[in-house]
Amino acid sequence: MRLLLDTNAMLWMLGDAERLSRAAADAIDDEDNDLIISSVSVLEAAIKVSQGKLRLDYELVDTLIGLRCRFLEVSPAHAWAVSTLPNIHRDPFDRLIVAQAMIEGLVLVSSDQVLPLYGVETIRT
Repeated sequence: MRLLLDTNAMLWMLGDAERLSRAAADAIDDEDNDLIISSVSVLEAAIKVSQGKLRLDYELVDTLIGLRCRFLEVSPAHAWAVSTLPNIHRDPFDRLIVAQAMIEGLVLVSSDQVLPLYGVETIRT
């Protein structure tokens, strides 16, 4: 399975794993699954760090690479797909991650209860 971890799932995996649901933890721990991090999640974390809303005691990108994560860049197709999504969720980061999951055929790992309303396969954290 190819898993796209949204920002909260990524951060919980790295430093607050007990917050993950059993299903999410099992999927993340399964080495047969691909762990994919959107560059959108890296950007969202960077913004929170720069605003003082998030403190990390590790280098985010290097740590993710060390945990076998791959990165998914935002393509023009991903960005444009946001325009086709119904206005269910207002957060532009989440809307872009949903578009990426849809286009790339990824299973989204997220605690956001609204995102499954887009019809994207989701594992709740």
